[in-house]
Amino acid sequence: KAMMQTLETRRDGRGVRVGVIVARFNHLLSLRLLEGCLARLAELGCDGVDVLWVPGAFEIPSTAQRAARSGRYDALVAIGVVVRGDTPHFEYVCQGVTDGVGRVALSEGVPIAFCVPTTETVEQALVRAGKPGEAGCNKGAEAAEVAVELVSLARALDGRS
Repeated sequence: KAMMQTLETRRDGRGVRVGVIVARFNHLLSLRLLEGCLARLAELGCDGVDVLWVPGAFEIPSTAQRAARSGRYDALVAIGVVVRGDTPHFEYVCQGVTDGVGRVALSEGVPIAFCVPTTETVEQALVRAGKPGEAGCNKGAEAAEVAVELVSLARALDGRS
């Protein structure tokens, strides 16, 4: 008879090394997401956290690939904000960062939490980068949880839980 096993994620960041890649473009919005991410990682017990600044969201995938290949991190968090402008540049940047981060996560085997809100307005982005207790939430804090949970699942799958 086949035996079923359930592997659940945990939000325990002890011993988890995280690289947070942050786009400087739309700096104030990215900074609020980063603050939420770092606060949540600290709450979860992560003590090995590096912040890697890049010029814009489009530069996140190549940096994620280099960070993943460095062997320094158990997980990465990609943070950036892309707000629609008056040109099609928005679509190209959004597609490039989304596809690029996905390819890196699959090819390098390092979990990447994706926190790149793509919004129509700055106001929409502010809601996603909210401070605890404000309306909305902070997607950076959510991404921190995702990163830690994915590491716990990967370790369980590898028999290292």
